[in-house]
Amino acid sequence: MPIEKIDVESFLRLSEVFPVLDVRSPGEYFHAHIPNACSVPIFTDEQRKIIGTAYTQQSRQIAVDHGLNYFSERMKIIPAEVEQISSQNNLNNNSDKTFLVHCWRGGMRSDAVAWLLNLYGYKIFLLRGGYKSFRRWVLAQFEKQYELNILGGFTGSGKTEVLKELAANGEKVIDLEAIARHKGSAFGSLGEAPQPGAEMFENLLAVQLWNISMKEDKTSPIWLEDESAHIGTVGIPKPFWRQMRQSKLYFLDIPFEKRLQHIVNTYGVFDRQSLMECVLKIQKRLGGLETKNAVQFIEEGNLLAAFSILLKYYDKMYGQSLLKRDNVESLIQKIDCGDVTEKNALLLPEH
Repeated sequence: MPIEKIDVESFLRLSEVFPVLDVRSPGEYFHAHIPNACSVPIFTDEQRKIIGTAYTQQSRQIAVDHGLNYFSERMKIIPAEVEQISSQNNLNNNSDKTFLVHCWRGGMRSDAVAWLLNLYGYKIFLLRGGYKSFRRWVLAQFEKQYELNILGGFTGSGKTEVLKELAANGEKVIDLEAIARHKGSAFGSLGEAPQPGAEMFENLLAVQLWNISMKEDKTSPIWLEDESAHIGTVGIPKPFWRQMRQSKLYFLDIPFEKRLQHIVNTYGVFDRQSLMECVLKIQKRLGGLETKNAVQFIEEGNLLAAFSILLKYYDKMYGQSLLKRDNVESLIQKIDCGDVTEKNALLLPEH
C-alpha cells in the first residue's frame, strides 16, 4: 500500500476516524501536540539532543548515523506499541489498520516510521510539513472572521450553564473555560485538572473553531462566554479576542443576592484552606482590609459574608472592563433575568 502525504485539513478529517501517531520526542509532545494524537517517539529527548548537537557541531552525516542507530533499537518496539494502539481503537484486521503519522517538519522521523509500519501492512497517511505546518494552520484560524455572540454577565450569573443549554438546543457553542480547564477567576482552578500550556490551548481552540465552522450551519453565530484576555495561565489569541470584544454581547442581568448564593453553592464545597489561598492571590487588588475580612469570614465558616466581599470586587472589575470596549452601548444588550438558571438561555435571541 502506498504512503500518502496529505494536507492539514485532510489529516484532521481522517483523525476523527483513525489514530494519529506523533513520532516527535516526549518533550516535544508534552509541550503541545495535535489533539488526540498518541505519542510514539522515535528518539528520547536526550537522543534528540545528541543528534541536534552532532548536526550543528559536526556534520549532517554523523547526525544521521546517530539517528539510524537509535532508530534501529526502536524498530523492534514501535510495531508492538502501534499494535496496542490499534487494538485500543478496535482496528481488528489489516484492511482497517490505517494510521496518521507526523513529526516536526514531515521529514526523516515520520518517513522512517511510515516505512516501518508500511512493511507491517499498515496504511499510512503522512502530514505534509509535519507539526510545523499544523501550527501555521492553527494561527491562521484566529485570523479568520467569525460571527460571534458573546454571553456576558457579572460573576455568578451561571453563564457556563446557559452555554450548555444553548448547545443542547442546537446552537453552536465553544466553552473557552472548558478548553482552558479554568473558570477564569482567582478561584478558577479549584476542582479542575492542570491547565494545558499556551500552545496546546491554541491547538485545542483552533480545531474546535474549525470543526464547528465546517460542520454546523455556517449562517448561525458561535456563542462564547465573555472572557478577559487570559483564562488562568493561558491567553486567548489576540486576533480572536479582538473579534470577541467587537461582537454583540448579551448581558445576563441577575440580582446580586441570587448570584451570591450561586457562588456560595459552587465554591462552598471546597475546603477552607484552598478558598483562603485563592483570596490571597488577589490581595493586592482587593486591598488589605477586605482581604483580612474575607479570610476571617472563611475561617469562621461564614461563606456568604466572604463571597459578598469578593463578588462586589469582581462586579467592579467587570464593570470597568465593559466600559473599555469600543461602541459599548451599541454592542451590549441587557437580558433581565430573575434568577441563576440554565433556562435563561430561552431569553436570548433565537437563530
